[in-house]
This record gives sequence, structure tokens and C-alpha cells, in this order.
Amino acid sequence: MAVNLVNVENVSKVYGTRALLDGVSLGVSEGDRIGVVGRNGDGKTTMIRLLAKLEEADTGRVTHSGGLRLGVLTQHDSLDPAATVRHEVIGDMADHEWAGNAKVRDVLTGLFGGLDMPGFPQGLDTVIAPLSGGERRRIALAKLLIEDQDLVVLDEPTNHLDVEGIAWLAAHLAARRSALVCVTHDRWFLDQVCTRMWDVQKGAVYEYEGGYSDYVFARAERERIAATEEVKRQNLVRKELAWLRRGAPARTSKPRFRVEAANELIADVPPPRDSSELMKFASSRLGKTVFELEDVTVQAGPKVLLKHVTWQLGPGDRIGLVGVNGAGKTSLLRAMAEAARSEGETQPVGGRVSVGRTVKLAYLSQEVAELNPALRVLEAVQQVRERVDLGKGREMTAGQLCETFGFNKEKQWTPVGDLSGGERRRLQLLRLLMDEPNVLFLDEPTNDLDIETLTQLEDLLDGWPGSMIVISHDRFFVERTTDRVFALLGDATLRMLPRGIDEYLERRHAMEAGASASVAAVAAAVSAKPAGKSAAESRAAQKELQRIERQLDKVSERERKLHDQIAVNATDFAKVAELDAELRGLAGEREELEMRWLELAEDE
Repeated sequence: MAVNLVNVENVSKVYGTRALLDGVSLGVSEGDRIGVVGRNGDGKTTMIRLLAKLEEADTGRVTHSGGLRLGVLTQHDSLDPAATVRHEVIGDMADHEWAGNAKVRDVLTGLFGGLDMPGFPQGLDTVIAPLSGGERRRIALAKLLIEDQDLVVLDEPTNHLDVEGIAWLAAHLAARRSALVCVTHDRWFLDQVCTRMWDVQKGAVYEYEGGYSDYVFARAERERIAATEEVKRQNLVRKELAWLRRGAPARTSKPRFRVEAANELIADVPPPRDSSELMKFASSRLGKTVFELEDVTVQAGPKVLLKHVTWQLGPGDRIGLVGVNGAGKTSLLRAMAEAARSEGETQPVGGRVSVGRTVKLAYLSQEVAELNPALRVLEAVQQVRERVDLGKGREMTAGQLCETFGFNKEKQWTPVGDLSGGERRRLQLLRLLMDEPNVLFLDEPTNDLDIETLTQLEDLLDGWPGSMIVISHDRFFVERTTDRVFALLGDATLRMLPRGIDEYLERRHAMEAGASASVAAVAAAVSAKPAGKSAAESRAAQKELQRIERQLDKVSERERKLHDQIAVNATDFAKVAELDAELRGLAGEREELEMRWLELAEDE
């Protein structure tokens, strides 16, 4: 029988005149993997802070089991700025001790890309004070994960992690024995890690079995049975439900309730987007040319990020852009945006970016634009436009669009200076869409947005007729809003990935395996030969290793050419299918060569 670790009994918490939690009772047991969702400001963070005894409840009580080992990641770390990374993460462990610890090696490699912590100026001996908030957060997460706990409580752990880091963290947490309570807006992460959900709404906490996908089904069923008055929210849930059922199969592997009734909700729901209709509308607004890159080279200071890129963004294209941090995703968007703003006068260091005459670009950067803090929310939106045409006969007033983005009538009269970070992000998005652009560049649009706001944004983008590039570490958002994925793998090239983010992660793992294999080869070359192996046998093995390396280079070159051909023939689906089949064959060939290479390297 599972041991109860934490009990929350009839807990209430009031801020000002608002009750964030009202008579909430729940518990956490051994083995629980709980995801916490809800709108920004509804009490998610307050809930887990009470759970961890970082705050006191106004009424009720929170009890921990005796000797509970608790690890908490809050949104503000308590690291010593004068300390080094080594001191905070590894403590007093000797080098041979931590290097021999599999958990420490796994955490450092997963969160920082290697034991030498590439990207940090002095590796483990880097002083914390000058580091960015994202770097400090990863250090705090590493410190927590290296320790042993009975319960881990995490508040937005995926913030500042890239796609690979999020995939690693999901696998790591799924394999841990400790119980977990996690607040996050990353829906893919919730599906991978959690087996229960807490939905914090208007002072209450609703419990559901399963991960995020199961929660969507269950919430739709609960709202159908309760016949709530929140018709607007229910329609959004139904639309997302349709996406989940029609999208990647087996998103929900553990249904623990009656799914049939939920399925009735989507029997007559069309696909989220009518791609052909949107493409036709986008072409009429944009013409044939949107952005065309010819032999473009992009630099950040002296560092060359992309070389000789030839690519085009066509009318109605919805592109997801993924890649390792520092590979040049944001720099590429900035180069394209500069060319658009200057009407082609400003160009990258090499090549040329051509921009269509009718392009009206809106660029959501990672920095939140400063607005007059004295302005009311509605006034800030009306500054741009009073009404907005969303396409296909849909029109909204500034007030209606504000409500769609979570600013109710009362909130619309709140001064901008009083908004939270997430609310400012929502306002920035709202103002961009209000200006009726026909091309959108969205750089990390999901930062600070809660899941409900994300579904509303996705709903708006479903009917938005234009071209779009999305950079995001939120895998669910990328898959939900875009049709094709391109990747920057850190080798100064831009590649189309027919199988999307799954293919991106596979390629990154293969690159890391290749790098590890190269290190192993060097080590093998300088080490003593195994006893009993003749010099002739060793020479023969070395020759075969070199032959395989040449073959791997040829396979890599062929893969690069195939990716280029796929990009050129992107609209010829038969040709793309043919090229993709050849690409998959090369992937199998590469795997066989790498396996043989590793066998020989181990024998040497």
C-alpha cells in the first residue's frame, strides 16, 4: 500500500479580497506523478507553495510524513551568487567521486550538454553571479535532481530548456522513484510524465486520472454532464479534443474513464484547420512571393551561424523552427525581419533576402515590448485598431479580442503597469494580431502563458490566413500550429524534417553518439593494445575504422543533399515522399555503420 507523503486538509488562502483556494483537501502518496494546470493567477503556484510549507495557509492544515525528504524548484532560486557551479551542484564531492556517480553524470549531461558544461566560461568553476536567469535556473534544477528525495515539487521546470533538455527531463523524472508534483504549461511534458492532474479553478482543485490528454477527455466529459454555462471554454476544449484524437496516435495510453461519451463531443467537429482554404486565402493576400533566401549567410558577431542557405517561405506556409540553443534560430528571423523593415535595403553578411511587396510582418520577440504603464489594457489595444478582421468572415472588436485572451471586462481597465509578466506577454500578442499582419514571426510565444490561453491562441491561429514561422521549445504548440518542421542542428545548415520533432531528437542523439564515438576512438588509439592481439590484426581493424568513417562522411553528404532537394520540391508531395524514403534508407545504413564502428572501437 502506498504511503501518504503529504496531506492537505480544508486549506484556504486569501490575497486581498480574492480567495485563491477555498476549502481544498487533497493528498500526495508514494509514486504519484501529479501535473498542476490552471489559468495564470488562479493559484497553481500558491497551491504547491502551501504543499511544500513555503507559505502558511489562512485556514486548514498541511501535514508531511515523518522524515519526508522534499526537493522544491521555485521560480526564484536561492543560489549563492558568490559561489561556483561546482560548489552549488556537486558540493564537497571529490572529482573521482562525482565523475563515478551515474546520476551526477546523467544530470550534468542532460541539462548542460556534457560534464565539461559547454557554454559556461569556466565550466564547473564558473561563478554564479554574472550568469543569466535561465542558466541559474538550470543550475538550481541540477542541484535538486542530483539529491535523493521522497517528493519533488517543480514550478515551471521546462522554462529555459530546449527541446532536447525537455525530452531528457521527462525521461529522467519518469524513471525516478520519488513522487512528483509539477506546475507546467508544457502539455507534451505533462503527457510524458504525469499520471494524475490537478486543475486549479476559482478556488477549487479538480482531480483527474491520467496525463494531459486524458485530462482533456475527462474535462470535456465533466463539462458535458454538468452542462456548464462556459460555452466558450467548452468549444475550445472540444476543438483541442478533436486535435488530440486526430493527431498523433496513442497520445493517451492510459484512459481511465468512459471515453465514448467524450468522443460524442467531437463526432461533428471538423479538423482544426482547413489548410487548402487558408492557403488560397493567404495567396490572395500575399501573392506568390513572401520571403526568399538565396545563398544566405547569417552571423552573430564573429560566429557564423548559417552558411549558404537557400530557402523560401511561401504564402500560407506554417513552419516550426527548432534547433539547439545558439544555432541561429532567432538570428535567422531577425535577418529576415530586418530585410522586411528596410524593404530589402538591409541584408545579411552573405547572400540576399527577397521580400514580397505585400508582406505585412508582425514579429513577436522574446523581449516584452515596453508600453506606457499608465494606459489601460483596452486603451493599449485600441491604440492599434478598434476592430480586427480574422479572416473567413470573422471580425472582433478590441474588447472581444481582449476577452478571448483572458482580459475580462474588469481586467480591461487595469493599468498596464499592474499586469504580471504573463499578462504583458498576452497583451503583446494581442496588439500584434490587432494590426492584421499577413506574416507572423513568433519567437517563443508560449513563454509565461497558461494552458487555457495557449488553446485560445491556437484557436485564433487556426483560422488566421497568412504565413507563419514559430520558434518554440513547446513541442505541443509547434505540432499543433504548424504543418512542417525545419531544424538548425548546429552545423550551419537549415534542414526540413519530414517526421518533425521526433526526427530532430533522433538526429541530435545520432550526432551526440557520433561525437562520443570519436572521443572513444581517440582514447582507443592512445591506449595500450589488448593482450593477445597481434599488430597485424590491430592494423586491419584501424583500416576498417577509417573505411567506415569515410562511408559515414558520404552518407552525411548524401543526407544533406536529400534535405536540400526536399526543400526545393516542398510542394511536390510525390517527389518529397520518394526523397523521404531514400532518406530513411540512409538512416538505416548510417545506424549499421555506426554499430560496426563502435564494435571495432571497443575491440581496439
